Amino acid sequence: MSAFFIMIGASLLIAVGFLIAFIWSVRTNQYEDDYTPSVRMLFDNTTIQKKDKETKTEPTKTKQNGTTKISVRQQNG
Repeated sequence: MSAFFIMIGASLLIAVGFLIAFIWSVRTNQYEDDYTPSVRMLFDNTTIQKKDKETKTEPTKTKQNGTTKISVRQQNG
């Protein structure tokens, strides 16, 4: 019978731990954007061009809404 009370106490401690973790994740906006990560790969506009003698391509990184976007910028010269 004492093992039963130990198991109830342990399960309550684990449940409270998960509740605290859930409340922390909601307050730190972990669930703010649940749509974009699932479709990010469908809207990837990164194109890599071959280097020509006339144009030079240079990849650049820009930060936008917490994500890094890599784009290719052409320079003439």
